[in-house]
Amino acid sequence: MQYVKEVFARYDKQCIRVYQAYNAAIAKEAIALQTFGSKFNLDRMTWIKPSFLWLMYRSNWGTKKDQECILALDIDQSVFDMLLEKAVLTSPDSASYTGAQWEKAFAETTVYCQWDPDRNMNGNAIDRAAIQIGIKGSALREVLDKGICRIEDLTPLVRKWNGQRKNGKLSAKDLPSEKIYPVRDKAIRKRLAMR
Repeated sequence: MQYVKEVFARYDKQCIRVYQAYNAAIAKEAIALQTFGSKFNLDRMTWIKPSFLWLMYRSNWGTKKDQECILALDIDQSVFDMLLEKAVLTSPDSASYTGAQWEKAFAETTVYCQWDPDRNMNGNAIDRAAIQIGIKGSALREVLDKGICRIEDLTPLVRKWNGQRKNGKLSAKDLPSEKIYPVRDKAIRKRLAMR
């Protein structure tokens, strides 16, 4: 299957929303501080996901160990765009790189891009890809220092929606709506194999 590779997300004029799943200690601190605190490990890579339903698939609707709390992070678009500018695919794409070019770019970057089949609310693959962006080091610090507009705890809603889903009473229109986030830079689109 040929997946549509675009960034599907919820966004407004200033911010784009991404999602993450954490344990209660990290999530509680992040909500209180509106950034990540001492319980968050700055030395590890963290992955942000604009697709709500992909994170629901990955975290099993917030029921997996250490993924019980679902956070929505509204990231300033200028910082998100910077991440796309720095991102390197987690595996080489022959249209963008030779093997050696990719290896060098991959070794030097602090931002990674991975495409996975996006999901519907029952976890089945759909005909588009979901982007995941891995950030570490200086890029992660930049997001934490300059990028976060707001952190919202979606855990109670996710629990409610999951209960409705299990009972066949959840409608896709009740979930966060996402549309194509414009990525017009041709070099970024080529490097991230967007189509």
